Amino acid sequence: MRRLAIAAAILALVAGAAYYVYRHFLAQGDPGYVIIGYGPWTLESSLVVLAGALTLAFILFYASIRLVIHAMRLPKILRQRGGHRRNRQSQEALITGLIESAEGNWEKAEKTLIRHAADSGVPLINYLTAARAAHSRGAAEQRDEYLKLAHEAVPEAEIAIGLTRAELQLSDKQFDQALESLSQLNRIAPTHATVLRLLHQVYAQMEDWEGLRNLIPSLHTNKVMMEAEIKLLETETYSALLKQHAETRDAARLKALWENIPAHIRKATGIETLYFAAMIDAGAGPEIEPAVRASLDREWSQTVVVLYGCIQLPDPGEQLARAEQWLVRHSNDAVLLRVLGKLAVLARQTESALRYLDRSLALEPSVEACQLMGDLLLERNETAAACDCFRRGLLLASNEVIAQIDRNPRGESEPAGFDTETPD
Repeated sequence: MRRLAIAAAILALVAGAAYYVYRHFLAQGDPGYVIIGYGPWTLESSLVVLAGALTLAFILFYASIRLVIHAMRLPKILRQRGGHRRNRQSQEALITGLIESAEGNWEKAEKTLIRHAADSGVPLINYLTAARAAHSRGAAEQRDEYLKLAHEAVPEAEIAIGLTRAELQLSDKQFDQALESLSQLNRIAPTHATVLRLLHQVYAQMEDWEGLRNLIPSLHTNKVMMEAEIKLLETETYSALLKQHAETRDAARLKALWENIPAHIRKATGIETLYFAAMIDAGAGPEIEPAVRASLDREWSQTVVVLYGCIQLPDPGEQLARAEQWLVRHSNDAVLLRVLGKLAVLARQTESALRYLDRSLALEPSVEACQLMGDLLLERNETAAACDCFRRGLLLASNEVIAQIDRNPRGESEPAGFDTETPD
């Protein structure tokens, strides 16, 4: 319209100029005269008529040129108009598809998005949303096909496509496939926060504690998790690794793992206890006996006291003497007295054993103390007293079983690992 207005203005200007010249000539009384000869042909006309003819010829020539140019550009114009129309339709389809997907109409959303994906200005959104819709209706093969099409359409969006694939695999509990996808992304973008966060989730679901241990430095460096969350994850990871290594009963592997655990994690509640229990179970009690004593000197723990009683040193008498030093500050600790009674039995100090066990039972009866006391009394041929101790121990054991059933009425299994509570 703008070009048409300009052309009309120029035409009006030319016509106005021609009319002005014509009036000028009429005012002079001589309109002018033109004769054109070519061979035997002669053309005679007034100047005004010739000017009008030339003007009309120019206008026709210009209009013809414009018509030819427009005809040459017509296919391109039609293509552009068709492209605009398809782009508008694809935008409308994208909005419709997103709404259908949000409403849970997965199949309808999927068809709408894919039908117009090729014409969309943002085909990545069409394909990724369609992949999520296919996943939601359980069509894993179709989901993977849409992700493949997304990569073909926008190959530079490899991170976004890979993250979508990993998230969907993780939600479908395809942990091995999700780990493979995320490992590839981690090689491409080793500091990407979302990749690291999803890797953490996959390793945790797979209980791959070694993988988590290797991932923790990246999580910390790239601030993927808060400081408190990192420490909690470290504690959980190293606890699980200690339990796994404990199953092998390989003291060398346990010691190597312990040396690689950060110092602040070693001080966490229960970690040191797990290590002591694992080493004792692996037959390396004498090796860690000094560390157990140092731990008790630093912080008193009845659980660690019980573990100390499980260590078998070559000289039980010396071990008993070392343990008796704790009586200065913990003379009324029933657990310590029970452990001292156990060590006294191993050292063949029967009178001391009876004294310690009797005091322990008076403070806090336990199954182990009753059994140890009963065995000693049998050795002394005090059968009636021994039977009384055994009966008392059985009652305590049965009460503990009933209490455990009350705490866990459905019979659910306890979590695997070492019991860090004080055993009886």
